Amino acid sequence: MRFNTLFFLLMGFYLSLTLAQGTYEDCCLRYVKTLSGRVQRHAVKYRWQVPDGDCNLIAVIFTMRKGREFCTDPKESWVGDLMERVDRKGKNGNKNRSHQHRH
Repeated sequence: MRFNTLFFLLMGFYLSLTLAQGTYEDCCLRYVKTLSGRVQRHAVKYRWQVPDGDCNLIAVIFTMRKGREFCTDPKESWVGDLMERVDRKGKNGNKNRSHQHRH
C-alpha cells in the first residue's frame, strides 16, 4: 500500500514539474546571425515575437516561401532592411503595425 501511494505522489510531482516548464514550440530561443541574399529573397512575411509567458526573447520571425521560419534580432540593420523589402512586396498585411515596434 505504501509503495502505491509513494508511486502516485512521485508521478504527480513529476507531472506538475513537466507542466510548469511550459512549451517552447512557437518561441525563438536564439537568433540566426545572418541570412544570405539568396535566402532573404524567399522571405514572404514576418511577425514579431514579444516577451510573453515562456518566450523571453524579442525577435522578428521571417517566414519563407516554403514555410521555413528564421528568428532574427530586430536590432540588426539587415533585419530592418529585410522587413522593408517584405513590406514593399506587399505581402505582410498591415505595414504600419510592423514598423511601430522597431528599435
